[in-house]
Amino acid sequence: MSLEIFDLSGRRALVTGASRGIGHALARGLAAAGAAVAINGRNPETLARAAEALEREGARVFTAPFDVSEPDEVDAGIARVEERFGPIDILVNNAGIQRRGALLDISDEDWQAIMRVQLDAVFMVSQRVARGMVARGHGRIINICSVLSGLARPGAVPYGAAKAAVANLTRGMAAEWAPRGLNVNAIAPGYFRTEMTAELAADEKFTAWLKTRTPQGRW
Repeated sequence: MSLEIFDLSGRRALVTGASRGIGHALARGLAAAGAAVAINGRNPETLARAAEALEREGARVFTAPFDVSEPDEVDAGIARVEERFGPIDILVNNAGIQRRGALLDISDEDWQAIMRVQLDAVFMVSQRVARGMVARGHGRIINICSVLSGLARPGAVPYGAAKAAVANLTRGMAAEWAPRGLNVNAIAPGYFRTEMTAELAADEKFTAWLKTRTPQGRW
């Protein structure tokens, strides 16, 4: 089967939260399709190791260490990426955190931290990158939602609320920016084994429940 329709040669992508997990896998896929990829994360050392792993596979990759939840860092980080890398053609908003706990016990700080990273960051990074995309009349934005964008589970209510908001934010971005040449979509992954879900993966009761909810009966 021809894969030419997936050829991203000459395109430049920014993937947030790409040091590990789903973000790292998405960066690998974009690079394998021919894109040059800027990978973002907060920890420069972890990010450098992730870049080295991708480079060993032949990827053209750059590191973009900045905190997606801090407006000044977002502005400076995107400016550095485009100065070194060129205009961003593809943005994947993947960065995320999780603070599990009973809703009655969630602190204001944990609620706000989840909203800053899961929701506010998607708006801020997308808005800054989209300004350039709109000026050029072309761009692709993919927001990483979750099965919890449309479902609810005890212990993960703030996360689900943020991801539900990202789903509707994606619709709004598409409605406003499609006439300007941008294509905006969301992907809602199910339960993947990553560093962020390690606690759940180790929970035999949860894994047993999960196996009843997926056709393949596994993570």
